[in-house]
Amino acid sequence: MITEDSLSENHEKEPISKEITAENPTATKTESPLETPIDTVIEEPKEAEKAEESPSEIQPIDKNQSSEAEIKTAISEKSVEKEEEEHHEEELENLENLSLPEVLVLMQSIINKEDAGAHFRKFNQLKEQANHLIHDQTEDLKNEFVSAGNPVELFSHQHPSQAKLSTLLNIYREKNDEYHKKQEENHLINLEHRQTIIENLKNLYTNTEAGTNLFKAIRDIKEEWKNAGQVAKSEFKILNNNYFHHLNQFYQMLDMNKEYMEQEFAHNLEKRQHIIERAKELQLEPSVQKALNELQYLHKLWKEEAEPVAEEFREKTWDEFKEISNKIHDRKSELTEQIDKEQNANLVRKNEIIEEIKKTAEATKETNHNYWQNSIKKVEGLRTEFLKLGNVPRKISNQNWNDFKEHLRNFNIKKNEFYKGLKNSQQTNLDDKLKLIATAKDNMLSEDWEIVVPLFKKLQEDWKKIGHVPRSMTNKVWDDFREACNTFFNNYREKNNTANDNWKENFKSKKQLLEELKEIGNEEGSVEKIEQIKSKWNNIGKVPREKITINTEFNKVLRDKLKLNKIHEYDLKEEGLSENQVTDKARKIKNQIADLDAEIVKMENNLGFFSNSTRENPLLKETYKKIDDKKAQLESMKQSLHSILIGENQ
Repeated sequence: MITEDSLSENHEKEPISKEITAENPTATKTESPLETPIDTVIEEPKEAEKAEESPSEIQPIDKNQSSEAEIKTAISEKSVEKEEEEHHEEELENLENLSLPEVLVLMQSIINKEDAGAHFRKFNQLKEQANHLIHDQTEDLKNEFVSAGNPVELFSHQHPSQAKLSTLLNIYREKNDEYHKKQEENHLINLEHRQTIIENLKNLYTNTEAGTNLFKAIRDIKEEWKNAGQVAKSEFKILNNNYFHHLNQFYQMLDMNKEYMEQEFAHNLEKRQHIIERAKELQLEPSVQKALNELQYLHKLWKEEAEPVAEEFREKTWDEFKEISNKIHDRKSELTEQIDKEQNANLVRKNEIIEEIKKTAEATKETNHNYWQNSIKKVEGLRTEFLKLGNVPRKISNQNWNDFKEHLRNFNIKKNEFYKGLKNSQQTNLDDKLKLIATAKDNMLSEDWEIVVPLFKKLQEDWKKIGHVPRSMTNKVWDDFREACNTFFNNYREKNNTANDNWKENFKSKKQLLEELKEIGNEEGSVEKIEQIKSKWNNIGKVPREKITINTEFNKVLRDKLKLNKIHEYDLKEEGLSENQVTDKARKIKNQIADLDAEIVKMENNLGFFSNSTRENPLLKETYKKIDDKKAQLESMKQSLHSILIGENQ
């Protein structure tokens, strides 16, 4: 293919012994093109420039001379190829820092370009990087699957980005085929165009009309040739040789006068000076890679647009440009040092990330759900940062990557172990909550408020103390428990609202009985009045909560009246007692009997400390009297308890 590197003005001035045509492609033999590395300073071809000074004396050149154009073309093409390779390596280094979504976006952007096929190498690199990332992520999932105790043969995973990648590859394959087909069509069009240019060049020195500005005409033809598109490689050599053959014939025909030569040399010298000034600026460029890339382009301009110049400036300008180029190439050591510094900095940070992941996985304190949720977010951030960091020194790159994957895998194993244990504890919590739900449902319709209200409050407190249950059951158990509690408390509020009005009337009745009790003295018939008041009191229901102190006041007045009438409460005959009230009264008498019995035993034991513990002992007469009174009281209490139990004391 024709490249801009091949279109040097030195080529144009070199005569070729005869025209090369498609019918005689081997008419002129050339030696193999030289290959010059990109960082090598190109020496100027002096022989060709000397020939340019006196075109009228140019003789047909020999085999070695005729190959000089091809040598320069090969040098230019080799330089471009190496430049592309360096650019390719730079892209390849950058690709290692991209995530899978970013790689797919870049592949999509290439496909959207009109000349997608021209970016085959970059697209292929992206494809390999995408396959590499998909493989690594799948392997990580596989390792987690196996670490969780599952057989490796049961692992099955289809990466979510695999389908998109396949689609991109198929689309690009079609676009690449279209691109190459279009290239072939363009090559044919460009071939016809270049053949037309050659014919115009041939006519310029064989059939020139009078008054034609040959200087402008040859400039236009050279510019048109330079801007013409590429042709197939198989056509390039013959086409190029024919062009330079006719160009050389034009220069031989043309009686180049001194004014033209001065203009040409001055124009090229000015370009050389601009190139040298730019090269001087590149010595101060901070980015060494950028300086080297632009220097390569300056060498290309030097060969294509800055030759020839006057004899007195050739060596001087070339030596100056070459010296600057060598200084810029000497800065490659700075580039290496800069890369080493960046890679070592990346290594330090990556090792810090690995250590943080390691510490997170090996937490010594007791971990919980919140700890692991926060740790998952933290480790994901560290993982993203690790992948975005640049390269590390090549000799430890694999070890660094393996350490990262190992500690990341250990973190996932510890996390999975925690949630596996949490699952077992959640099942226990579920069983406990189901028991509370069963208790709540059994009592949600009960109206024994004094017992059931505290029960439901305790159920609610116990519910809060129980930990998490499996996520799939969380809403269900909570809804069941809440429904049972709501049913009970709604019933409780409804019944209490109905009874509230009755309680106010009950308070008025009890207030009246309390006033009547206060009026009783110790006259005859007082005990019967007390019994009547107490029976009426028992038949009255509850009072409002804020008035409940009336019960305490009534009991205090009752004790005072009983003491005044020398009678015990258990001797009272009460009517209208409910089953609960009877049970409560019996329980109180039993407690009093137990206390009185213990007191009698204690007093009798104390009598044993006296040597003369008979009743005749004057010191013990009072003690014996108290014991007798308490025994009589004890017997009376037992009879009252018996009457209550058989239902007679009502």
